[in-house]
Amino acid sequence: MNKKETLYPILLAVSLVHLINDSLQAVIPASYPILRDTLGLSYTQLGMITFILYFSSSVMQPVVGMYSDKRPSPLLLPIGMAIALLGMLCLAVSPGYLAVLGSVILVGAASAMFHPEGARIAYLAAGNRRGLAQSIFQVGGNTGSALAPVMTALIFYPFGQLGALWFTLVAAIGVVIQLRLAGWYRGYLSDSGRKIESKVKQHTDKGHWKHVRLAVGIIILIVFLRSWYGAGISNYFVFYLMEKFRISIPEAQWYIFVYVGAGIAGTFLGGPLSDRIGRKRVILLSLLGASPFAILLPYANELWAYLLLFILGLVNHSSFSVTVVYVQELVPGQVGTVSGLITGLAFGMGAIGAVAIGGLIDLTDLTLVILCSSFLPLFGILGLLLPSDSKNRDRPQSKAVGH
Repeated sequence: MNKKETLYPILLAVSLVHLINDSLQAVIPASYPILRDTLGLSYTQLGMITFILYFSSSVMQPVVGMYSDKRPSPLLLPIGMAIALLGMLCLAVSPGYLAVLGSVILVGAASAMFHPEGARIAYLAAGNRRGLAQSIFQVGGNTGSALAPVMTALIFYPFGQLGALWFTLVAAIGVVIQLRLAGWYRGYLSDSGRKIESKVKQHTDKGHWKHVRLAVGIIILIVFLRSWYGAGISNYFVFYLMEKFRISIPEAQWYIFVYVGAGIAGTFLGGPLSDRIGRKRVILLSLLGASPFAILLPYANELWAYLLLFILGLVNHSSFSVTVVYVQELVPGQVGTVSGLITGLAFGMGAIGAVAIGGLIDLTDLTLVILCSSFLPLFGILGLLLPSDSKNRDRPQSKAVGH
């Protein structure tokens, strides 16, 4: 790729939409304590809601990415946000468990429509700073996710289930921004001399594709394990805090806010750091570096829990954008497909972990499951099997025509 200017206004706009999209997704877990009390849901049912959310928002992402690689569709952006708006409206008035699941499917489908094309826009606007660009894009999503505990404390706790109505206004703002982004994207596609990244000439041998498949498989497994641990912290650790320290729902949610809030900083720092020291090194630092703090967390008192959650969020999320860029550079001609695969299907696999954790808590004990899940980051040692960044650069790769 030739040197090009990094388009910061486009990156900031797509990051803002990512914030809106993921904040709408975060409404679902943020409402769990209220839904549990209002509708009498069990931990297993909460885990199933998480599974449906992850499944609908994640598994379809590679499919959307493959379609948009072949037929770029700028209108997918505003249409998806309009569907999310409908999902928020339905959630606010859902009378029971099945209705909640229907609302979650709408929100998840909207997210699946956004992420591959959003990642592609960040890639096209990145210039030579792909790590930084992907961090700007992903930090918007992490910021949206970080709002979940705040939404619980300030909206759902005082207003109950109907608090979801406030987010229809947020979704409406997202539709307007998406229409503007779709216009820029359409102009990019129509600009003579620019071809979409999927139109490539293949100059690779079988050995290279064996190398690519192995690396992608390892990354998917790493993201799966990271998502499994994150699901335990985001969805169930709040109940552990309430049980251990005898604190209220709003008080417990501030602990989770510290974790996801620190994750915003980690996500932002990880991308540019990988531009300087390499993608693989940041991935290893993120996963293995988080392990000792994860193991200590269940034993911490009220004060130390804040500090450990901050460190965990900062370190664990530093590879959030880097894993996406690592695979985009492995397969540069299929940006939508691989972005959907890593941010979508792999996170969907993590939803299985959310269901499993919820089920295990119901069958055994909350404290026991939290203790066992604290060892998950140790599996980051699998990152040692990843090819080095220099080896990826040395291997022959697909070259995008006109890019």
